[in-house]
Amino acid sequence: MSVKPAPSSALFAGPFALGTLSAPDGPAFPALVTPDAQVLDLRVAFGDDRLTTRSLLESWESALPRLRTLAADGGPGRRPLADFRVHAPVEPRQVFQSGANYRQHVIDLHVAHRAPGDDRPVKERRAEAAKIMDRRAAEDLPYVFLGLPSAITGPYDDVVLPAWAEQPDWELELAAVIGRPAHRVSVEEALDCVAGYTIANDLTDRATVFRRDMPQIGTDWLRSKNAPGFTPLGPWIVPAASIAHPDDLRLTLKLNGETMQDESTKDMIFDVARMVAYASQTARLLPGDLVLTGSPAGNGMHWGRLLRDGDVMDGSITGLGAQRTRCVAEAAS
Repeated sequence: MSVKPAPSSALFAGPFALGTLSAPDGPAFPALVTPDAQVLDLRVAFGDDRLTTRSLLESWESALPRLRTLAADGGPGRRPLADFRVHAPVEPRQVFQSGANYRQHVIDLHVAHRAPGDDRPVKERRAEAAKIMDRRAAEDLPYVFLGLPSAITGPYDDVVLPAWAEQPDWELELAAVIGRPAHRVSVEEALDCVAGYTIANDLTDRATVFRRDMPQIGTDWLRSKNAPGFTPLGPWIVPAASIAHPDDLRLTLKLNGETMQDESTKDMIFDVARMVAYASQTARLLPGDLVLTGSPAGNGMHWGRLLRDGDVMDGSITGLGAQRTRCVAEAAS
């Protein structure tokens, strides 16, 4: 099942975006979506029944001018967006995820997890944490790990909370969508490899982040982050040219109408270019891949309120639109 987006949500910035849609009981197809909520089936426009959003990204340099022309044309063949179901905008082969990448969030964690016997005032410990963040931004490297494409779901689909997940939490994130192969690219080259941006909510079960049976092996991202549907994605891929300042976008997540996360990507320790460049030093990034850039302060653990059956999450990022997902307990699904 799915829930509709809030009626007041702006679609996106720029003249068009890419989506993956389907008519009732029909196959999913790549679509050009315009700000006035009209849809063009790109299989028809490109004369290719096998076309997907990912295959468009694989030929992004040649596809982009055609998409711009189609968006400006306003010709026949368009239908109302309301006639279609919206899916995750792309099926990536690889999902690169980042942790501890928002300055205030990490400072909060540093202060909250004080060492035994550390009785210094909070102000002093925050100042210490701020210096650590400054040093990290100047000298250290991003923290990147891998997620599974099978965890991705649509931007309005229900999210099933597994019965074993004791502490399911939200993490709204800006995601960069790769538009050309990238391997060992520099920071200066990195944004040239980004086709566009979308919204991701990187759900995490806090209770399984660390292995209880073998705490010495550290984090268990497979268990805590990769249940089916734990990464609501989209609704759109907005071309990079329409997002002038990806490092100055507002992220907002509301839980049942109450704001939980509200921060700018300016607070990121490592910006999009550094994140993409770093991931490419080891891996070969492929068209359609996602680079998630971390989540700001305001997660459920901060509020002492985790996700439960019936909760509705509304996530939005400046220029990228909004997603709305409802939580459904596994036993009730």
